[in-house]
Amino acid sequence: MGKFEKDAKTLLDAIGGKENVSAVSHCATRIRFVLADEKKADVKAIEAIPAVKGTFTNAGQFQVIIGNDVPIFYNDFTAVSGIEGVSKEAAKAAAKSNQNPVQRVMTMLAEIFTPIIPAIIVGGLILGFRNILEGVQIQALGQKMVDGVAQFAKDGTPIYNTIVDVSQFWSGVNSFLWLPGEAIFHFLPVGIVWSVSRKMGTSQILGIVLGICLVSPQLLNAYSVASTPASEIAKNWVWDFGFFTVRKIGYQAQVIPALLAGLSLSYLEIFWRKRIPEVVSMIFVPFLSLIPALILAHTVLGPIGWTLGQWLSTAVLAGLTGPVKWLFGAIFGALYAPFVITGLHHMTNAIDTQLVADTGGTALWPMIALSNIAQGSAVFTYYLMNRHNEREAQISLPATISAYLGVTEPALFGVNVKYVYPFVAGMIGSSIAGLLSVTFNVTANAIGIGGIPGILSIQAKYMLPFFLIMLVAIAVPMILTFFFRKTGMFTKTEDESVKSPQIEAIDEAKEAAPKVDFAEIASPLAGEVKELSQATDPVFAQGVMGQGVVILPSEGELVAPVNGTVSVLFPTNHAVGIVSDEGVELLMHIGMDTVNLDGKGFEAHVAQGDRVSVGQKLVSFDIAAIQEAGLVTETPVIITNQEQFQADEQGTLPRTIGRGDKLMTATRIG
Repeated sequence: MGKFEKDAKTLLDAIGGKENVSAVSHCATRIRFVLADEKKADVKAIEAIPAVKGTFTNAGQFQVIIGNDVPIFYNDFTAVSGIEGVSKEAAKAAAKSNQNPVQRVMTMLAEIFTPIIPAIIVGGLILGFRNILEGVQIQALGQKMVDGVAQFAKDGTPIYNTIVDVSQFWSGVNSFLWLPGEAIFHFLPVGIVWSVSRKMGTSQILGIVLGICLVSPQLLNAYSVASTPASEIAKNWVWDFGFFTVRKIGYQAQVIPALLAGLSLSYLEIFWRKRIPEVVSMIFVPFLSLIPALILAHTVLGPIGWTLGQWLSTAVLAGLTGPVKWLFGAIFGALYAPFVITGLHHMTNAIDTQLVADTGGTALWPMIALSNIAQGSAVFTYYLMNRHNEREAQISLPATISAYLGVTEPALFGVNVKYVYPFVAGMIGSSIAGLLSVTFNVTANAIGIGGIPGILSIQAKYMLPFFLIMLVAIAVPMILTFFFRKTGMFTKTEDESVKSPQIEAIDEAKEAAPKVDFAEIASPLAGEVKELSQATDPVFAQGVMGQGVVILPSEGELVAPVNGTVSVLFPTNHAVGIVSDEGVELLMHIGMDTVNLDGKGFEAHVAQGDRVSVGQKLVSFDIAAIQEAGLVTETPVIITNQEQFQADEQGTLPRTIGRGDKLMTATRIG
């Protein structure tokens, strides 16, 4: 008989039987089910299983938390169910059928951008550093001079030197770093189209070629389109086919055209593969896939992106000058980060430039800087919550630095969009900051650095309000990211860091626990204490769950045996887990098979995650009701992390004991 065979059979019944399981896999701490009908899963019964520490649904998967013994449990489950496990990736694929359209889009974006995250992070850090070198005016470096003439802004404010203005060395460094920094974002469509081809399982080299065709030097650079007159574009930047012309516009840093072009290429290739004989497929499939996709990119898909950008420009200008500009500030603040995802944010540069020319400043740029700060604060909070996860920290910390320096792509594509809840928290914080910025008429002298150093671009009289609004853009996303994570709100995509509340409580208590060699445990009950081997249930008697004692209670009141944190409170209130301040993990199970009472006769006085002290009331229970149901009231009190602590009973057993009397000690092993 397997260690968890009984629990595995119970779990199989509780999830709706074998016929309700489309796929099953496991990771380090949990079993992942893709269920045909999630409504058939009896969550209450599942969480009452002794080996189960919690459940939650994530990314279309019903996940059952087991802990370190998950490989053993998984093997027993597959043995009793006859269900063959699949890989984690296969389970994810099956889970997509349970996702709504928004979840599917988010999952697709995450899968496309994950392979290019390293390049985006490097590019973001480099561009942020270059922003400081060439974009920050420093009064201590003196006023900027051109041919011996001091320079002033239109409002008469002195223009001061930047680092590159006074140092040839840093000027050279700044120029050299353009190569990897700007190039990464200029050629971002190449990486996107390649990644789409990779995800779709089509020819990756064709994806690279198509991406290059979107950013070729023979095209008018996307960054130059806004400043190039339409007449010049019509004359010099078109392909002329006699009867019609096609604009020769590049799509540097554009996301939507690259995504659509990549998808069109992949679907065309898949279409032709099914219809062209294999003997000539090498000749015709690439040609009939690449050329139509390229035509679509430059005639339909690309122009759609530019049209969306023009609509955005018109809306922004009207919002900034309209009677309800405060509402515009809130909306723009919320939506700027999504615009960055699509690449449409580049169109705001034209508006900023026009505002500076007409009014001597721009109210748009401060909101952009605040949005970057908000998304940076969200990803920074994600880093703080996952700093012990090396893989997550390697992505989130550099992304934080990049966002605070004004480049948010690493934060957005690497963490926030992927896990959703930091993204939403950043949008809300940015929305509030945008509303405040417009309300207080915060204005920048010109386009500057889009992160925390952006305060240096703000007109002097607005610097104090902007500083205070920056604090809002930092604090609100941090608080909301933490709140969303703890409550499970918006955590709908695959996030390995999202844990059940029980696991969160255990981890937090463990992290805070000092490393001690000895701890005393008081009795949580009054009654007769016996050796654990005399327990009725063989699982407890054999020490499978842990080592300790069993108490036959004389009174129906369970109190805390240690100072610590309630890590587990079963829905039926018949079992309580505590992690002591010394790191000892205790489980108290009132009666045997009392889960079948469905909570009748049990009243909890604490909740999962509560701090408790020795002697504090945990659960009241009705001894007579348990006995009337034909069940025994004996209560095991065990140390479950027996690989770390040895349990030693105090006194001669069996003996009578009172609540608060010394019950046993826990001694650290090794």
